[in-house]
Amino acid sequence: MTALTAEVGNTHLHIVVADITTLDVDAIVNAANSALRGGGGVDGAIHRAAGPELLEECRTLGGCDTGSAKITRGYRLKARHVIHAVGPVWHGGTQNEEALLASCYRTALDLAAAHRLTSIAFPAISTGVYRFPPDLAARIAVGTVASEVAAQPRGMAAVTFCCFSEESAEHHKEAFAELGLV
Repeated sequence: MTALTAEVGNTHLHIVVADITTLDVDAIVNAANSALRGGGGVDGAIHRAAGPELLEECRTLGGCDTGSAKITRGYRLKARHVIHAVGPVWHGGTQNEEALLASCYRTALDLAAAHRLTSIAFPAISTGVYRFPPDLAARIAVGTVASEVAAQPRGMAAVTFCCFSEESAEHHKEAFAELGLV
């Protein structure tokens, strides 16, 4: 169910409250750990829904740096690909966390463009066990995606911010409003 939609250039930005593993998009983004071996939260849910082949492919990738991302197939998911983005652990904002989080979104969009994908769904990266303040994370996510799709058209038709709760969706809606998207 769409909570809010806005347009930036030719790209539709959506906010939904849903289970990201159920979305029918070209790629879902996984809030992954640097080992790319599955874990808790959205990472564990994606690995469970995709099946054991996802972990097998992840083992071949050699991990992933914080602020970066790598792409795999989607296996049993409706999404054809999973983009594993490694967000930063929050240390009070003293260790470049904001720039690293923005880099996750940029890198995921770059990977999607490189693979000619036209729809992507992002969870609220780093806001779970990595303790990134959810309101700040939403502003970074929405701001980064909006500026990237406006500055560099990548053929991206739709970007979905898939929130795990109404509270998370509210933070994203506030970010839309702050940017004048609604």
